[in-house]
Amino acid sequence: MRAVGFDRFGEPEVLQIREVDTPLPGPGEVAVRVAAVSVGRLLDLSARAGTHPYARIALPHVPGAEHAGTVAAVGPGVDAVVIGDHVAVLPVLTCGDCPACQDGATESCPAARILGLHTWGAYAEYTVVPADNVVVVPAGVDPAQAAALALSGAVAQNQFDEAGLGPGEWVLVHGASSALGSLTAALAVHRGARVIATSRSAAKRERLLALRAEAVVDPTDPGFADRVRALTGGAGVDLVVDDLGDPAIWQATMDVLALRGRVVTSGAFLGGRVELDLLRLYSRSQRIVGVRSGNLRSARRLWAAVADGFRPVIDRALPVAQAAEAHRYLEDSANTGRVVLTTADDDWAPAPHSSRSSS
Repeated sequence: MRAVGFDRFGEPEVLQIREVDTPLPGPGEVAVRVAAVSVGRLLDLSARAGTHPYARIALPHVPGAEHAGTVAAVGPGVDAVVIGDHVAVLPVLTCGDCPACQDGATESCPAARILGLHTWGAYAEYTVVPADNVVVVPAGVDPAQAAALALSGAVAQNQFDEAGLGPGEWVLVHGASSALGSLTAALAVHRGARVIATSRSAAKRERLLALRAEAVVDPTDPGFADRVRALTGGAGVDLVVDDLGDPAIWQATMDVLALRGRVVTSGAFLGGRVELDLLRLYSRSQRIVGVRSGNLRSARRLWAAVADGFRPVIDRALPVAQAAEAHRYLEDSANTGRVVLTTADDDWAPAPHSSRSSS
C-alpha cells in the first residue's frame, strides 16, 4: 500500500510517499481503509522533527493518529462492526487488564501507546486497529469531520467529565483557535455552558466568533481579568481548560477562577511550570485536574453528542500528497481549527508545483 512517512527527522520535506506492506487484521482487530487523518502538532509535527517530549520514534516511521475510514476487513472474533461500516478510530492503545483499564480510565494505563506515535499510523491507505477502538460514525458526518473528532473529541469530553462540567457554567477555554481548543470551546457551547474563548491573535479572535461563545478575548491583555469578571457578574469562571501551560496566562487565569472553580489541563505547549498559590487553592475550594487523553467511555459520550448535531471546526482539508504543506501550515500557527489530510485515490498524486497554501 501507499503511505507517507519519513526515514530521518527534519523539516516537513522529509515526508515522502512510499510503498509499504499492507497490514492484515488479527483476532479482535479490524482493517480500516483510511479516508481522512488529522494533522496534530504534538503527535505529528514533533514526531517528524524528532522533538517529541516523551516518545522515542523508531525510523522509518509513518505518522497519523486520529483517523476515519471504512472497515475493509475484520479479524476472527469481531462482530461489533462489519465490512463497509464508516468508522472513526480512537488511537489510544492500552493493555486492557491494569486497574486503570478495568476502571474505564484507559488513558491512564501504564502501557498506553498511541497509534501513529509509538506505532506506524494513518498517513496510509490502511491501518489495523483493535475492534474496540472503532466507533461507527453517525450519518451526515463526513470523513474529515470524523477524523477531527476521533481523539480530540474524546479528550475534550474527558476533560469535561473529570472536571464535572454542568450546564450554564462559565467555561474559559485558552488557545481556542487550535484544533483541540476550538473543538473544546464548541463542545462546551453544545453542552450548554457559557464560554469565553481566548486567543492572542486578533485575526483568530475574529474567526472564533463563529463558535457562539459569550466573548472572545486576548488572555495577555492587561484588562483580561477585569473583562472576565465583568462578563461573569464578578463571580469568575467555574471551569478553565488550559492546555497551554504559559506562566503569565496561568496567573491571570487563577485570578478569575471562581469559588469552587476547576482548572483542567491536557497540555503544556507554552511552558508547563507555573506558580501555584496553595492558600488560595484550598481556601477557595478550587481544584486542578490533569487529563492525559481521551478514553473509550468519553468517546462514546462524544459520539452521542455528534449524533445530536455537534460538529468540529475544520480549518482545511488537503490531499495526503500535500502532507508536508499541511505540516508547514500548522507550524506557522496559521490555522483556526483542525487541519486534515484526505486519502482518496486521487489524493496521492503530488501537485506539479506544490507551494505554501494561502487560502
